[in-house]
Amino acid sequence: MTERRWASRLPQAVWDSLLPALLLLNVLTMWTPAELPLAAALTVALALPLVWRRRAPLAVFGAVATAAFVQLLVDIQLPAAIALLVALYTVAATSSRRVTLVAVTVVEIGAAFACLRWATDGAFLTPFAALTAVVVAAAVLGVNARTTRAYLEAVRDRAVAEERARITREMHDIVTHNLSVMVALTDAAVHAQHRSPDKATTAMLQVSETGRQALTDMRRSLGVLRTDEPDAARHPLPGIAQLETLAGQMCAAGLPTSLDIDGGHAHIPATAQLTVYRLVQEALTNTLKHTPTGTQAKVRIECGAETVTVDVTDTGPASLATPAGHGITGMRERSAGYGGTVLAGPLPGGGWGVHTRLVLGGDLAVSA
Repeated sequence: MTERRWASRLPQAVWDSLLPALLLLNVLTMWTPAELPLAAALTVALALPLVWRRRAPLAVFGAVATAAFVQLLVDIQLPAAIALLVALYTVAATSSRRVTLVAVTVVEIGAAFACLRWATDGAFLTPFAALTAVVVAAAVLGVNARTTRAYLEAVRDRAVAEERARITREMHDIVTHNLSVMVALTDAAVHAQHRSPDKATTAMLQVSETGRQALTDMRRSLGVLRTDEPDAARHPLPGIAQLETLAGQMCAAGLPTSLDIDGGHAHIPATAQLTVYRLVQEALTNTLKHTPTGTQAKVRIECGAETVTVDVTDTGPASLATPAGHGITGMRERSAGYGGTVLAGPLPGGGWGVHTRLVLGGDLAVSA
């Protein structure tokens, strides 16, 4: 493990220099003094460009192919000719299929001439077929490496996009809800400041508390982006247990809200509980913003072994309860993460309702 970790810290240029060094060492130890200068010069020309193959794959391939052509002209066989396959692999791993096909064609032409010059007893087909198989294998490995890298980059980009969407939804819910509550409380304080100063003071204190709670929620949600942010670990995610506090907050803002939780929720994962909380929060915020004074809201949560059903209804006029922003879209996105579909619309007896059912799945639900 220690050796592997140490090896991973080496610069990439060090790894790229290993093959040229080994090929040059082979020439220095295996060739006679009379042949050594030419062999060493060709080995350097073939292998040394590989050090820069990741920076300029096409230029390196051209340099190595030229050196291989010179090697063919002077009629000397060198192990360093393998550098052409390495250069071909790099081109296939970094370039388009059209460029890769051109590079394969160049190497195949060189392989054909090499077999014509060096094949023994006039045997051409067998060595050419073997060289062709090696050339195709190098190109295929390079194309596979490029495809895999592109796939991993796409997965990483998709993950980043999903995380950005998650943070956007969190910020929308936190800011919209808390600002709506603060506006309602401020309006109530303004109306009560002369007739009932004590109620006005209480409302303003609740405004202050709501603002602090909003800051805490934002620090927690954004804390995942900073390794030095302690609030993310200090403040747990809101869940079903915090719905009672949410209902009380809505009552203080002027929206009488009743809460009914059927069944235990200890077995429900924290992320699913957060989804339930945000769904209820968004639905109540829409009611607070879009319905007149006197509207009442009711929240009912049914906690099953593998499902959670959320119903939020109000008594406001359906024509006024329809939100114009992205709240319902956000609720649908959250609910879809647990296989749920949000149904939002006017109720038969009047008012507005939001309904969804989250499917936890047998692998997530644990008996309480």
